[in-house]
Amino acid sequence: MSPPALAMTLNGDATETEFQKGVKHLFENGVSKLPSSNRSQVLNSLSSACEEYGFFQVVNHGIPIEVIRSMIDVSTRFFGLPYEERAKYMSSDMASPVRYGTSLNQIRDAVFCWRDFLKLVCHPLSDVLPHWPSSPMDFRELAATYAKETKCLFLRITEAILQSLGLWGATQDDKTPEEYEILKQFHDGSQLMVVNCFPPCPEPDLTLGMPPHSDYGFLTLLLQDEVKGLQIQYKGKWITVEPMVDSFVVNVGDHLEMFSNGRYKSVLHRVFVNPAKPRLSVASLHSLPFNYMVGPSPKLIDEANPRRYKDTDFATFLEYISSCETKNKNFLESRKLT
Repeated sequence: MSPPALAMTLNGDATETEFQKGVKHLFENGVSKLPSSNRSQVLNSLSSACEEYGFFQVVNHGIPIEVIRSMIDVSTRFFGLPYEERAKYMSSDMASPVRYGTSLNQIRDAVFCWRDFLKLVCHPLSDVLPHWPSSPMDFRELAATYAKETKCLFLRITEAILQSLGLWGATQDDKTPEEYEILKQFHDGSQLMVVNCFPPCPEPDLTLGMPPHSDYGFLTLLLQDEVKGLQIQYKGKWITVEPMVDSFVVNVGDHLEMFSNGRYKSVLHRVFVNPAKPRLSVASLHSLPFNYMVGPSPKLIDEANPRRYKDTDFATFLEYISSCETKNKNFLESRKLT
């Protein structure tokens, strides 16, 4: 069993309007797909997936296949570099624009996980790019292209999520200045890319690649290779997410659970390791700006649905993980009002 797969045909409304002008007009303007009227169905499926699973898979997302496969390739080559080259980027500074490390939180973890990682801050890209690894020689170029593409996909999905929550108008005429402002905040928001390397493990029954946890941000877009490893907790059971070639697994983060006032749930997930095969994944974590106070949308609070979470920001999260072991949904639990 895997989370639902959604086709990202989320720009159908504009195309439908153009369709009224005739198919010759569509051809002359370079239409790349036939008009679709399934946006409402996609939004319903999206809402259901965020409420029930906290995860879904995205296909037909529009990111070129060569961008996806180049990111997997250059990441594999980075972890194939000599240790001395990779170690240049080791740091205990959580705010560093680039950080190479191991386990989940190597400073606080009581039990180490079978995982190495490379974390790359992606915004603002022009400021952080000079700090990214210069080897392999094409790493910065390929990773930057991938970061830009996933940011665009995140914004498209976020528009759909806001619409599914009733916070974003269905047409241009329906949108308010407040709605445009929140989308601008997401456009200027944080993006962290985490490249995960899980080598073959000699005793896979004794450890995990990553322990049960939820993600801190709004949405995480995960690219994984063909090797199984990701599991989500669903109705108390661990379910393996079957890899789908060139697709993305998207999960609800703690910020979206808070923003939706608990309607959409961030769900526990973990990674198991393989005794024979290496596994690689690239997680792109997106949220509002680091200095932005995240809390329930005022439009989702009323007498029947009182505020369920305190406001929080990135500094609060850093303070928490510097003093506590990050596991399960501990940070999110600490922000609940009831």
